[in-house]
Amino acid sequence: MSDQILYRLAALAGLAGGVLTLVAAARRAGLVPENAVTHALAPPATALLLLTLTALYLCQRRESGRLGLAGFVLNHLGLSGLFAIEFLTHAVLQYQDAAAREAVLTGPGRPYFLVVALVFLLGVVLFGAASWRAGVLPRGALALYVPGLCAAALRASAPEWLYLSGLVVGSAGVLWLSAALLRTADRPVPVRA
Repeated sequence: MSDQILYRLAALAGLAGGVLTLVAAARRAGLVPENAVTHALAPPATALLLLTLTALYLCQRRESGRLGLAGFVLNHLGLSGLFAIEFLTHAVLQYQDAAAREAVLTGPGRPYFLVVALVFLLGVVLFGAASWRAGVLPRGALALYVPGLCAAALRASAPEWLYLSGLVVGSAGVLWLSAALLRTADRPVPVRA
């Protein structure tokens, strides 16, 4: 597969994932009805962003250096963990009674959720810093991506409004990064912005 095809597919995945994340945030905020369909959108949103993150790293791997690699790996691991959490939350726990949900969320699952959040938070910060330094990706998009997803990573300890605001701002950054990736898919190397 050529880089251009990979970038195009990853950009489309990012656009879809960003939109699905916005729908999930709207559902949590009560702006979109809660039903099986709206619950089912959250896990694929996270899964799609794994491809987008990979392409974003690949298009700047030389310029972002070791810090970029470390940020990519941690961000990818964090997103993978979030996919597992989203799947558990929306495909399993929503069908359990409140006591069973609470037992999973506060019992043996809690340390796992906290580790995933910390890994994701650290990955976003390092990937964002390396990307900013590399200068390949649009810095305005990074200025949305990093603080937005950092706030989203604090889901377990932040107020709901901060978490949801983070999802919206981070999704705007993902959409912008995906659009930039899509624009560069027809060129041999991404354009610096």
